[in-house]
Amino acid sequence: MERRSRQDNREAADHPVILFDGVCNLCNGLVEFIIRHDPEGRFQFAAMQTKAGEAVLKGTDGKSPRFDSVMLIAGEGHAVKSDAMLRVASILGGPWKVLALLRIIPRRIRDVLYDIVAARRYHWFGTRDACPIPDDDVRNRFL
Repeated sequence: MERRSRQDNREAADHPVILFDGVCNLCNGLVEFIIRHDPEGRFQFAAMQTKAGEAVLKGTDGKSPRFDSVMLIAGEGHAVKSDAMLRVASILGGPWKVLALLRIIPRRIRDVLYDIVAARRYHWFGTRDACPIPDDDVRNRFL
């Protein structure tokens, strides 16, 4: 397991990284939604299938999620599945911060619902042949 430097931890705290399945239309739609609602550019992104995504995963505790799980890396920690989504909503702030109240539902229950959607997302939302290339105006937000 690689340890992250203090500089890496500061950057992750200032610019949390969202790892996502780059060929999943639902996941790409989530990234586009976050970009639209994060004009300050706090979040950075990496598809898990890319070299950058693999490198970010190496900096975690070695418990790499499958491609059916979104991962948020912020500061020295990380979150997956429903915890990741609720932390993203909390960081986005505004009306999205209210979603963080869903933490009162036990994580096991939230993650079962998450897993149901994750298992069917390709069928319901489709896939892309490759990870999309971001537009020039947001390219710097992708690792």
